Amino acid sequence: MPKVVISEFMDEAAIAAELAGLDVVYDPGLVDRPEDLAAAAARADALIVRNRTQVRGALLDAARDLTVVGRLGVGLDNIDLPACRARGIAVYPATGANDGAVAEYVIASALLLLRGAYGASAAVAAGAWPRNALMGREIAGKRLGLVGFGAIARETARRAAALGMAVAAHDPFVAADDPAWTQTWTQTWTQTWTPASGPVERTALDALIAGSDVLSLHVPLTDATRGLIDAAALARMPTGAILINAARGGIVDEAAVAAALRSGHLGGAALDVFEREPLDAAAGAVFAGVPNLILTPHIAGVTRESNVRVSAVTAAAVRRHLTGR
Repeated sequence: MPKVVISEFMDEAAIAAELAGLDVVYDPGLVDRPEDLAAAAARADALIVRNRTQVRGALLDAARDLTVVGRLGVGLDNIDLPACRARGIAVYPATGANDGAVAEYVIASALLLLRGAYGASAAVAAGAWPRNALMGREIAGKRLGLVGFGAIARETARRAAALGMAVAAHDPFVAADDPAWTQTWTQTWTQTWTPASGPVERTALDALIAGSDVLSLHVPLTDATRGLIDAAALARMPTGAILINAARGGIVDEAAVAAALRSGHLGGAALDVFEREPLDAAAGAVFAGVPNLILTPHIAGVTRESNVRVSAVTAAAVRRHLTGR
């Protein structure tokens, strides 16, 4: 009977439905117990992980019977893909299953940071009435810049257009004649702005950074994207602009973001991913006292609904690989 080891949390109903009849070890704490994980993986045919389990090096060396890795998400930077290919190990990401959840996170963060009115509950309850201080900005008419224009970015663009934003994107891997650039989406609210070239303007990276009211990152962590948004890039952003990173830690210089927020150059930032995860107190100290900042624990793509979808897609892919059905 094939053995499946699951080292991080997933929907238990999906395990029961899709992996019935297999020998399943479900222990979401394994990711924090490397020796136990290696021992379990030594006899595993399949491994299901999220982003924290490092499928490389010692773990792959231990997992001599491994034939398939299921990834509860889409980022693959925690998996040594060349090593998996060399050993004939198939890797299945949950492509598309959490796109909407991440897109909603980006739009919600943009709304929250632009409006700036939602952190005053304690002051209002205490009798303050800071109406002038909390006069924020509307999202309609603002320009959303998407660094990367894959599936999640396109879902984000669709929602942004419905709210009256102009949308631009940079992605050298999406051809100029790709229909994604000119796809027409129904807008739910008529505004006076007109996008430059269809619903999404194809833009050079420097121009995108310099011309976006909200800049959202949608690229994987690679040698080319590591440190992409550094102090120099932040300085090119318009004063008061919003930065959102729900892609991968390491793309953004976190200390530079904190400095840009403290200086007032950036109007706000939402960071869901970090160079070091989990973010510990030492690494997080750079953010102490920083204004207009949202920090979340790599949760943008994880909702109750998306967890069900991601778990079902991943478990089904692993089952098909192991059993052929």
